[in-house]
Amino acid sequence: MSVQARHGGTAIAAPDKASDDKARVYKAALAGKRRQLLLNIAIRLASLIVVLGIWQVFGAKVDAALFTTPWAIFQAAIVMIGSGELWAYLAPSLVVLAIGLSLAAIIGILIGLVLARFRVLDIALGVYITFLYSIPSVALVPLIVLWAGFEVTAKVVILFMFAFFPMVINTYQGVKNVDHKLIEVGRSFRCSEWQLWKNIILPGALPFIVTGLRLALGRGLIGMVLADLYTAISGIGYLIVRTASTYQVDKMFVPIVTLGLLGVSLTALLRLVELKVAPWTAAGNKD
Repeated sequence: MSVQARHGGTAIAAPDKASDDKARVYKAALAGKRRQLLLNIAIRLASLIVVLGIWQVFGAKVDAALFTTPWAIFQAAIVMIGSGELWAYLAPSLVVLAIGLSLAAIIGILIGLVLARFRVLDIALGVYITFLYSIPSVALVPLIVLWAGFEVTAKVVILFMFAFFPMVINTYQGVKNVDHKLIEVGRSFRCSEWQLWKNIILPGALPFIVTGLRLALGRGLIGMVLADLYTAISGIGYLIVRTASTYQVDKMFVPIVTLGLLGVSLTALLRLVELKVAPWTAAGNKD
């Protein structure tokens, strides 16, 4: 609380020392975070330059029909982007990724929540989740193609199959890791089931759910490319195969690098979403 001093009949407000100290601490912490962010960016840029430099030097010594260099990939990317070839193959795959990943996230989260919360359903159905997860997903692709055909439906099903299990398993573990003492406290205060979900269970499980989304994204990209290989002649997976079969290695790397950049960008976006909806997870993050 500020203190007022009388001087010549005029009230003078003395500075609030505690407020000033808090402001200085906050500014110092903010400056520290900015320095750490700039340091992280500098380290990553330096690492990227070193890796690309080594790749350029050694790649130039290998036959162009077997390997390529970052500069050749950049030139091929300019040509493929300018002609619209890259987007023509990437767009259908992105549609499949959006549909399949959305379905896997929604259904996986719902099933994970239900199985973790209701013991009878967990005992009755949990073994089937484990059984299906233990089967290599690639082994089921020909069967899915046989049932769903070679069009978009089959691709969505394949991608869903790859992305579903990380979602359901991480959601399940997230709910199971919620402190039971917190739930008991909520019950002692006569919280309804919805209030328990809203205030205790979902906030506690949220970091696990976001981690499941990250894992599902990576596996979904794998499923997307695999679906392109087994189904219709379209998508970015087919572009990789077509350029590889004609020994256009520089063009083959363009969709591969694009997939990597897509994965990094979407993962960063998920991290921003996590910080927005669950800011308490920022304490253990070093990015």
